[in-house]
Amino acid sequence: MKICVFGAASNNIGKSYIETVEQLGRLMGKRHHTLVFGAGSDGLMGAVARGMKETGAEIYGIVPEFFLNEKIEGLFTECTKMITTDTMRERKGIMEDMAEAFIIVPGGIGTYEELFEIITLKQLNRHNKPIAMYNINGYYDSMEEMMRHSIREGFVREKCSSLYRYFDNAEDVLDYIENYQDPVITIHELKK
Repeated sequence: MKICVFGAASNNIGKSYIETVEQLGRLMGKRHHTLVFGAGSDGLMGAVARGMKETGAEIYGIVPEFFLNEKIEGLFTECTKMITTDTMRERKGIMEDMAEAFIIVPGGIGTYEELFEIITLKQLNRHNKPIAMYNINGYYDSMEEMMRHSIREGFVREKCSSLYRYFDNAEDVLDYIENYQDPVITIHELKK
C-alpha cells in the first residue's frame, strides 16, 4: 500500500520523535508498504525515509522545484523515485492522489495545513482513504481537544470525528490502515 506520511522537516525537535518515526518507517517497510512523502532528509520526513530505506522498501519523494533551486531544505537522495513539481499545491495534489492512506506524525504549520486539507477533502467525499494521526508523546492531545471543543460548540459535526483516528503506537496505526473499513457517511451528514 502507498502510504503518505506528513510530518516535521525540522531537526530542532526531541530525539525521541525522530527515533520513533524511524521505527515507524522500518515497520512500514517490513509490512511491505511504499512511502509517499515530501522528499525531505531532515526532521521526521527524513526519519521515516531512513527507516523505510533500511528495509529496502520503495520511497517516492515529491518536491517543488523551488526547494531545489533555493535550497530550502535537504533532500533525501535515496528515493526510489523523485518527482519535481512547480508549486506546493501541485506537490500536495500528487501526494494526495498517489497515496492510499495517510499518517500524520508531529509537525508544524505545513503539517497542520496538509492534515486539515486531507480531512476537508474526505469530509467533501473527494477521497475515502484512512487518516491516522500518530500521537507521539501526546503531541496531538491539544489538537484532539480543540476538535472536540469545535464539535461541542457546533462548528464541526460530530460525525466528522470518524474521518480520522488518533493512535499512540505504530502497530495500531498500521493495523488501522491495513484493515480500514469505510464508514458510510454522506456529505450531507458531515456538512449540514
